[in-house]
Amino acid sequence: MPRFFVPPGSVQGGFLTLSGENAAHARVLRLKTGDSVAVCDGSGTDYTCTVSDVAPGCVSLVVNASGASQSEPAVRCSVFMAFSKADKFEHVIQKATELGAVKIVAFPSARCVSRPDKVSLGKKLERWQKIAASAAGQCGRGVIPQVLAADSYEQALSWAAQSALVLFPYENEKALSLRAALSGNDAPSVSIVTGPEGGFTPEEVALAQEKGLRICTLGPRILRCETAPLCALTCVLFANGALD
Repeated sequence: MPRFFVPPGSVQGGFLTLSGENAAHARVLRLKTGDSVAVCDGSGTDYTCTVSDVAPGCVSLVVNASGASQSEPAVRCSVFMAFSKADKFEHVIQKATELGAVKIVAFPSARCVSRPDKVSLGKKLERWQKIAASAAGQCGRGVIPQVLAADSYEQALSWAAQSALVLFPYENEKALSLRAALSGNDAPSVSIVTGPEGGFTPEEVALAQEKGLRICTLGPRILRCETAPLCALTCVLFANGALD
């Protein structure tokens, strides 16, 4: 069944209208009167609808039923990833969205290869949000993850610390495994903070520890910057039963 995202509040009296890019997509799909479609408000509510009219630039729908999306994991996961080359970060946005992350945040750190200026960052954020929206639609999500950029490493740590559990995978950690960090933990929200291509500096790790983040290892192999956040995210979801 075709799936569309609309802004919250789009449903009015059991009816809604697809316009703009949604209407163009409906035209590509050759939707016609009587066809069934799924619509999501991007905030966790799904609607089952029937096409009632198709006009140029506008598709009218009748809402048959609504309910909470069944595809969202109970644990709210946020991924914080240091700025990396564009294709790597875009890969993480797409895959983290498919897995179930609700927020994806880019941030600067000492060893970042990529350091976009404010002008280019604004354009990148617009593109990144579209990638998240597209991935959410393709995989049947009920929520479109927010894609944000922190102004500093310190700000990223502050944002991440708002979660009940904050994981900080670090290749030189030997004592605490990710399995141990997650054992017996049923935190309703989890943030994962990972570094750039060159990894974190000892000073950055020390600051994270001071802020209460749980420094842990993802195993004896050093993972690429685009692999580490997806590995940790999958483990968190698995530990919380979100992949059952």
